[in-house]
Amino acid sequence: MNARRPVCLSILVVGLLCSRGAQSPQKIRLTSLPGRPLPVVAAEMNGTFAKFGIEVEVNAAPNSDAMRAALADGKADVAHAAVDNSVAMVELTGADVVIVMGGEGSLNELFVQPDIHSAAELRGKTLIVDAVNTAYALQMKKILLLNGLQAGRDYEMKPYGATPQRLVAMREHKEFAGSMLGPPASIVAKREGFVSLGSTQKLIGPYQSYGAFVQRKWASEHRDALVGYLSAYIEAQRWLMAPTNKQRVIALMMKESKIPADVAAETYSVLMEGHGGYAEDARFDVDGFKNVLKLRAEVEGQWDGHPPAPEKYYDSSYYSEALAKRKGAK
Repeated sequence: MNARRPVCLSILVVGLLCSRGAQSPQKIRLTSLPGRPLPVVAAEMNGTFAKFGIEVEVNAAPNSDAMRAALADGKADVAHAAVDNSVAMVELTGADVVIVMGGEGSLNELFVQPDIHSAAELRGKTLIVDAVNTAYALQMKKILLLNGLQAGRDYEMKPYGATPQRLVAMREHKEFAGSMLGPPASIVAKREGFVSLGSTQKLIGPYQSYGAFVQRKWASEHRDALVGYLSAYIEAQRWLMAPTNKQRVIALMMKESKIPADVAAETYSVLMEGHGGYAEDARFDVDGFKNVLKLRAEVEGQWDGHPPAPEKYYDSSYYSEALAKRKGAK
């Protein structure tokens, strides 16, 4: 009996170790706009989420209102969209949410119908946006203010949905005079004869666009899962931006966005090789975010025109921990 005991104990120890190694992955529910974030697609394809013990369920939202509601109602754990949506949730609805990662700068342009060639011609027209008081709508308001046009007084803004839907709407409804579009929709629009009246990069400056935000309470209660998710996202963004993966990424863009090879190749060039698109390691652009807050203060009159410090809306600790785990893993 005594001779068998060490064998039994060894089997028990091995069993315990195996059971620990076979723990179920931590599930994260993601809401995003528009479509699935390309780094998420890459992380799933390459097994990166599994590597970090994460399982991601993605539900793309039809518009930013639905995306914000999903996060606020606890139907989603992480939201990916323009980070001004997070600021709006805090300031307009009192939600306790926080930005935890960047990802992309804004490459939006104000596109108008082919027969329009100046901002002045937008007077009395209807322009379409995702939501009238967040993100890219504020970019449009600012660009038109620079041209002496004020929303409500000189033109009407109509909420319509995410970028792909807006491009389709402009094709089908000539009464929709313009909208803010980013790649690949902006590239398609230009090829179809729509006219660009200027870009955010030139007219507004650096703008922290796409990023991830969460409820603070959820983040504090699920720190390991969130850090694991961010770690996987960082690794996936590195994979997307690696020049050796260029053709595979272009093929991925074609599949996800349902665009032809030439449009995907130009989209890749703009997002990965140009200035202001994908950020290395999905970093958060603090200066670009200051511009986000400045724009909201100027255009919407938020905070009596004096924006608060970025730290009110951004907690870098989760990203810093994730990035530390990825050091040396390039």
